[in-house]
Amino acid sequence: MKGVVLAGGLGTRLRPATKVTNKHLLPVYDKPMIFYPIETLVKAGVKDILIVTGPEHGGHFLHLLGSGKEFGAKITYELQEEPAGIADGLRLAERFADNDKLVAILGDNIFETDITEDIKDFEKSTFGAKIFLKEVDNPQRFGVAEMNDSSITKIIEKPTDPKTKYAVTGMYMYDSTVFNVIRNLKPSARGQLEITDVNNHYISDGKMTFRILNDFWSDAGTHESLFKATEFIRGLRLA
Repeated sequence: MKGVVLAGGLGTRLRPATKVTNKHLLPVYDKPMIFYPIETLVKAGVKDILIVTGPEHGGHFLHLLGSGKEFGAKITYELQEEPAGIADGLRLAERFADNDKLVAILGDNIFETDITEDIKDFEKSTFGAKIFLKEVDNPQRFGVAEMNDSSITKIIEKPTDPKTKYAVTGMYMYDSTVFNVIRNLKPSARGQLEITDVNNHYISDGKMTFRILNDFWSDAGTHESLFKATEFIRGLRLA
């Protein structure tokens, strides 16, 4: 199983810190932000990793991460020419995937959870997708899973009146059909290919599984969430 870290975008919510750099290169306590998703994958045994980022700072990622040897991984790179959405970034991983299954993780997501068993189980499955949910106090910021008994019925992006508090975190597992799904997507109102639309496709086909996380999770894409993630990592280091 291969891994993809999606580290594109403009990081406008972290301006002015991101005016001259990619947000995934900013520090979360004592390491660059992008180190954390890479370490999540490597810890779970996923050591063939693609970094997808924009052209403005691609060289900075290459200089920072190199071949991946420091992580015990093999890292390759792909440039997303325009910030056209998470699904558009994932689209660029098709050649890298080479018909294998993928675990994709957003470069600004900090997970405490060990996903080793999730990787093993998904590798054994014959088809489908898997997402990871976390109960949060501010679900309006995220894609929110609407539930029916023990299944997800739909994901609503940034709902004003969320039906649950289960946010869809930035980690996704897909079979190789995900690229056909992306090819048939239509851009959203903001002109992007949305990962929520990809996930809703699998849900409507009855091919989506999920796990609710109990450990720490946070994105680091806003000043508040970056501070929250930094506090958590600092607590681990000083414990």
